[in-house]
Amino acid sequence: MLVRDACPGCGSTQFKKNGHIHSGKQNHQCKACGRQFVASAEERIISDEQRTLIAHLLRERISLRGICRAVGVSLTWLLHFMVEHFAACPDHLHVQLPVRPTAVVIRQLEAETDELWSFVAKKANKQWLWIAMDAKTRQVIAFPMGDRSRESGERLWAKIPAVYQQQATFYTDLYEVYKGVIPPAQHKAITKKARKTNHVERFNNTLRQRVSRLVRDTLSFSKKLANHIGAIKFFICHYNLAKAAALPV
Repeated sequence: MLVRDACPGCGSTQFKKNGHIHSGKQNHQCKACGRQFVASAEERIISDEQRTLIAHLLRERISLRGICRAVGVSLTWLLHFMVEHFAACPDHLHVQLPVRPTAVVIRQLEAETDELWSFVAKKANKQWLWIAMDAKTRQVIAFPMGDRSRESGERLWAKIPAVYQQQATFYTDLYEVYKGVIPPAQHKAITKKARKTNHVERFNNTLRQRVSRLVRDTLSFSKKLANHIGAIKFFICHYNLAKAAALPV
């Protein structure tokens, strides 16, 4: 327990009582600089084991306040921890790209694409998640967030690694936007009965089961688009690492 007899900002001993904080503790305000603080602040050190656990919980279908209750951290600390980890996710999503062909016979690259509906702040603010997945390795090779327009489809194509743009066959549903985005020679628009997009559709279900922000009826929805994208990216990076570890050497 840290007992303060001076302002932690400027060191002034001239401060006054200023209501109570959310936990009921007496709040104070410095007369010199105006900073607010509590006189008895708890200095709690969060161990590396707890941080690892919290990182795992952020990839599960549990609300932020649920993590706070389960681990015993404050919401303010968790929000800073969350944003820091989201920002550390690489743009390449930990995708293990296929080696460029050196032999006559090579593995034919196949990819599946689909869209997933979500929202930010309110259901009227629709956000569509466009996903491209390697059909064999099941790794997510690219994803942008946007609406269902051609511009969003072009953003998906721009994010797809060059080796897939040059060599892969892309299977999609019958949504018209794909026809103007993916080169015709590489595009196969099929129905669900063909079962050529079942992997990416199953992954959509995985996202809804594991990322609470994507549940259709939930109180854990995102308030900010940046955190919405960050949470999805954080999960996909870990998902790709797990898939890469399972690939044969």
